[in-house]
Amino acid sequence: MTREDKQEKYDQAYLRMAAEWGKLSYCKRKQVGAIVVKDRMIISDGYNGTPSGFENFCEDEEGYTKWYVLHAEANALSKVAASTQSSQGATLYITLSPCKECSKLIHQAGIKRVVYAKAYRDTTGIDFLSKAGVTISHMPIEENFQSTK
Repeated sequence: MTREDKQEKYDQAYLRMAAEWGKLSYCKRKQVGAIVVKDRMIISDGYNGTPSGFENFCEDEEGYTKWYVLHAEANALSKVAASTQSSQGATLYITLSPCKECSKLIHQAGIKRVVYAKAYRDTTGIDFLSKAGVTISHMPIEENFQSTK
């Protein structure tokens, strides 16, 4: 197995984990999951949802997402910041490409690689990260991913 094949195998596994984590979200419109990995260790995780202490309803009566809902990557990066870990040089695996606001956080956190499964309608965040030198990989989740041994 080549180094690229092995990396793709790990990328797929971490993206599937991020997707599972996203299922914990109480949001109805979108459930997004994120995993931060450094030196092949998961150092943080997150999913989109309301801040601690708020009710677990992401949408208002009209079905719009409340302004204070945190995105999955923001939750994961906040968790790292509150820990003894450093995200410097880490990889962020996320089920939906980051928005422009979260892309600033990703860059400031020292994330060097972002792997995402689905593209967000606005590519401003991905464009910013590319310009900042972050390696970007779009990789749809393959449910029955099989590596060649």
